[in-house]
Amino acid sequence: MLRPYILAETNWKHLKDATVDLAILPWGATEAHNYHLPYGTDNIEANGIAEEAARLAWERGAKVMVLPTIPFGINTGQTDIFLDINLNPTTQLAILRDVAETLNRQGVKKLLVFNSHGGNSFKVLLKELGLEYPEMFFCTSDWFRALDKTRYFEEAGDHADEMETSLVMYLRPELVLPLAEAGSGAEKKHRIKAFAEGWVAHERRWSQVSEDTGIGDPSKSSPEKGERYFRDVTAKFADLFIELAEMDVDNMYG
Repeated sequence: MLRPYILAETNWKHLKDATVDLAILPWGATEAHNYHLPYGTDNIEANGIAEEAARLAWERGAKVMVLPTIPFGINTGQTDIFLDINLNPTTQLAILRDVAETLNRQGVKKLLVFNSHGGNSFKVLLKELGLEYPEMFFCTSDWFRALDKTRYFEEAGDHADEMETSLVMYLRPELVLPLAEAGSGAEKKHRIKAFAEGWVAHERRWSQVSEDTGIGDPSKSSPEKGERYFRDVTAKFADLFIELAEMDVDNMYG
């Protein structure tokens, strides 16, 4: 069934007279996710969450459009992990600039970069674009920060962990190896305390941090946990999509 809020699926007959108040650009990555999850995990999550949230918003009258997912992200700390594909931040800016130019020229003035990869960081890039296109509104989100994970999952982590494993078990179970084949996801902590505490930062050198490329124990994952989280996070983003689509950019503060 055609979904008119998904650009890759809709058609010119529908779009030639359409109005779009908010464009949503999912952005993922292609990288190893422990031994048991596919390299496209971030893209699977980006597609699944953005598309379902858009469906919910569309059914409530929001004029939103989900653009095709960008499948490569910043993976500069994983250069030695086979086929982890890197896009430099300057490349991301070039892509965003071209997308923004197209949307602006065609009258779509709001863009949400729907981020699905912890290594991506769009805030600074969008500040630069905001100077180039002052008539547009840019924002970015991290779906994995939208909810309190401890309400859904027992084990902490941020890569191929219980949360991500549960989500992919729900969204694409045929792509998940048995949990018995997963690594432990153990993370080595930085020897300098300031980095471990988070108030000083540098890029993680992934091969030194994790033996299996995972960070977080996936052993307690289940599709039921993934479904519960998915339902709640998509409902929250549906509300956001509606608010952004309806927002008056000249009257955003009360």
